[in-house]
Amino acid sequence: MRRIVRIGLPVALAAVGTLLGGHYLLPRLAALAFIVRVAKQEGPWARLARLTAEKVEEGPVFDIATRYGPMNARLYRTQRPARRTTLLVPGVHMDGVHEARLVGLARELAASGLQVLTVAPPGLARYRITPDSADALEDAVLWASAQPNLARDGRVGLMGISFAGGLALVAAGRAQAKDHVAFVLSFGGHGDLPRVLRYLCQGQSEVPPADARTLAVGGENIHVAKPHDYGAVVTLLNVAKQAVPADQVATLEQAVTAFLRASSIDRLDPAAAAAAFAQARELGQSLPEPARALMTYVNDRDVLRLGQSLATLLPGLDLSTALSPERSPLPSAPVFLLHGADDSVVPASEMLFLVRKLRPTTRVRAMASRLITHAEVNRSAAVAEMWRLSAFWQELLTR
Repeated sequence: MRRIVRIGLPVALAAVGTLLGGHYLLPRLAALAFIVRVAKQEGPWARLARLTAEKVEEGPVFDIATRYGPMNARLYRTQRPARRTTLLVPGVHMDGVHEARLVGLARELAASGLQVLTVAPPGLARYRITPDSADALEDAVLWASAQPNLARDGRVGLMGISFAGGLALVAAGRAQAKDHVAFVLSFGGHGDLPRVLRYLCQGQSEVPPADARTLAVGGENIHVAKPHDYGAVVTLLNVAKQAVPADQVATLEQAVTAFLRASSIDRLDPAAAAAAFAQARELGQSLPEPARALMTYVNDRDVLRLGQSLATLLPGLDLSTALSPERSPLPSAPVFLLHGADDSVVPASEMLFLVRKLRPTTRVRAMASRLITHAEVNRSAAVAEMWRLSAFWQELLTR
């Protein structure tokens, strides 16, 4: 009962404040209600928080033209005039703008006063981390900022999840786009891709300077976890041409993609995922060596041996600077960095490196939270941590 009261009181105040005057009178409490809704908490206080949300209209999927061809987009809006339109970009996931967590976040952002345009670079939906995606995001910013119904002042926000967070920072720093970006949010994003790949393959992250932890709210909670196998498998897919002979690349990529697709649906449809994992194992067993050995590590979730095999390739990779915000022109718009303190795909130490890099040129707000896994809010949330997280979202939602 005591826990219910502690969580329920601020949520109840948020609901009352929103019903009396919307998000404009009590923005901190409205941000708290937003977090409760995103976390999909249950119970009477969660139902009360949902009462604070505006009714959201979800538009049809349409295409935005980019230099590489069409890119899927979808608009989320309410009847109330929005403060700002923000582009919201999914991470490495096959579902693109249809990805369930992305859709949920887009709806809750729209219900909290933003107009949200989800955009999905095709490369990320194929589990590829390439400069094409940063280029496509730059094109999307230029297109959206030129639409009077999306950008009255010629500027839009830009939010990227996971690896799209780092790519969003790259796009926002481009000369043509930077004046059209109102703010950037990197949610679980990277600062330097080679450094993250070394972590995923070797299990250790470079340590930021000691004073870096003081630059982020919750920085004292950051620690480097054992890498998640998903990140190592994505790495294998992106370096397959260097990992196996040319005549094995296509079949290895097919098997790895089957595994990643199974991982993508495992949480939502375990039965379908089990069948997809079985397919990935069958494909792996049909491969010749050395592709077969690599795929065995994938299917066995043997992160250690897979990482050891890939680590020898890293020094020879020619990775474009356009894949890393720390190696690219920096944005001038305010930057928000949000990271899970225990992130095992992109370690939260990346956020600390980014803060130090960005602070001389732009305003930065950074937070590491124990409520967040890689790029979603954990349901089991301590109220004090929720209150700190609500301060972060308050500033972002009211820009």
